[in-house]
Parts: sequence; structure tokens; C-alpha cells
Amino acid sequence: MATEKTSVGANVFESRIGGVTVRGQAHSLSAWFVLALRLMMGFAFLYAGIEKVLEAGWSAQGYLANVAAVNGNPLEGMFAWMAATPWFVEFVNVAVPWGELLIGLALLVGVAVRLAAFFGAFMMLMFYFGNWGVEHGLINGDFAYMLVFLAVAAFGAGRILGLDAIIERYEVDGEPLIEKYPRLDYVLG
Repeated sequence: MATEKTSVGANVFESRIGGVTVRGQAHSLSAWFVLALRLMMGFAFLYAGIEKVLEAGWSAQGYLANVAAVNGNPLEGMFAWMAATPWFVEFVNVAVPWGELLIGLALLVGVAVRLAAFFGAFMMLMFYFGNWGVEHGLINGDFAYMLVFLAVAAFGAGRILGLDAIIERYEVDGEPLIEKYPRLDYVLG
């Protein structure tokens, strides 16, 4: 599915997917709210990552083995496989704490924000299924945080008081980096 970018003016955004066009106009204060979302998620993930990295013997084993089996999770079998596969548990024992720490740090300083937000959204999707519970509806905090990460990525929050703005302007052979390598737009911003 391809999307098209269009430039339609200050504080106006428009996107077309599959023949459907949506258009909106952001308030000038929106940049502050997008920055606040980026910093909030950055702090939350950095803090969670630091806690796990510093906690002696932290392991995802118990979570993977028990969480999905008790809540009617549609991915119960996948979580059981993850818990029963030693190499996967070891991978998760490194990926979760260091992933949280690095995602949080990237968001706080505003570097590679889209990449960090993508992995943050992926982690929140996995937590959503791990913490599955629909007794109060399909939407829970994990799902909401996943959408926050996606919004941070979509609005290019790294360009708002972040290092991504500086990196994108860095010139290579007299041309701004983001223009010379446009695919970096999927990582920076």
C-alpha cells in the first residue's frame, strides 16, 4: 500500500492511501504537544529500561510463561513457544531492557526518532497481546501507547528540538543528507 506526501501549506497536512484522501489543519501549539508526547514516552521507556538493566537477574521468562496462559490471549501458543525456547528467552532478556533504554534515549534527544518509535510501537503491540484483556474493551494502555509511538513517528517529532533536525541538514557533497538519501526519512524525523 503506497502513500503519497503532499505539501499543502503551513500547519496543513494531507495524505492519500488507496484513493482516500484525508486532510487536517494543526494548531500552531501542536508542535509542543508532539514534543511532549516524544519526551513523555522517551522518559517512560528510558526509566523502564534502566530499572531492568540495573535489576540483577531480571528475566522475561516468568512473564512469557504465565501472562498469556491466564487471560484468554489469542496468541497464547506463541507466548508459550517463546517461554519454552531458551535462545528466545535469552534474546528477550537483552532486547527488552536495552531496547527500552535505547528507545527512551533516542526519543529524549530526538535522534532516529522514527526508527525508535517503530520499535517502541512494536514492543507496545507485543505488550498489548501479552497483557491481553478485553473485559473493559479492546483498547488498553498498551494499545494507546502504541498509537502514541506511531503519532510521534508520523509527525516527525525528532525535528522538534531534536538532533534529527540537525542530522537531516548535514551536507554530503553539498546536498542535505535527507535529500541525498531520501530513504533516511523512514529513520529520522
